[in-house]
Amino acid sequence: MKKAVLFWSAGKDSAIALHRLKQNPQVEIMGLVTTLNSDFKRISMHGIAEKVLDRQAEQLGFPVIKMWVSNQPDNYSYEEVFLKTCSQLVEMGVDTLVFGDIFLEDLRIYREDLAARAGLKTYFPLWKSSSIELQKELSDGRFEAITCCVQSDKLGKDWLGKQLNSDFFRKLPHGIDPFGENGEFHTFCYNGPVFRNLITYETGEVVFKPLQIKQTDRAEEAGFLYLDII
Repeated sequence: MKKAVLFWSAGKDSAIALHRLKQNPQVEIMGLVTTLNSDFKRISMHGIAEKVLDRQAEQLGFPVIKMWVSNQPDNYSYEEVFLKTCSQLVEMGVDTLVFGDIFLEDLRIYREDLAARAGLKTYFPLWKSSSIELQKELSDGRFEAITCCVQSDKLGKDWLGKQLNSDFFRKLPHGIDPFGENGEFHTFCYNGPVFRNLITYETGEVVFKPLQIKQTDRAEEAGFLYLDII
């Protein structure tokens, strides 16, 4: 029996991973871990406010361990916080860390190595699942999610706040991974079989966070567009 915690991002991948965990009799879910930006009090990458995470956690019925990192931390700082959090998890009796990654080999190896340093195992319930399989699971499970963040040089502002449904997947531009596995977009999941009740929300302003990406001999401004979920 695995005594596991799931790294919860507030989005679709986490929700499907949790759904699969709950159906696995060999897993005891001890709680969730969420990485938050200590400068903005928001979930890293997804930009979801801490208070919205708390509303999710209440409807999920699991405690959330909040892992606070600085804005754009270096690897050393991130790993220091990660390993400190793992020490807390070991004290709780946790032996397995669960992640919702689908196919990024380098990221999986990095997570496995970090977990091993903390004396913990890893589990990837979505690993190598096809986008067709995952889309079917979203639809059949009646999960509801919207895009809350998009990479500006991949998808434009019009893609924010979009419901993840068959129309969304059909209209995605060529070259965009259907599940945003390369970071093209992130989502906020507000309904589905893992929640006790639907999470009510409103949408607020759109914020652009620029990055400088070097392309050939010129620097092109790119970054992420965030839709505030209230």
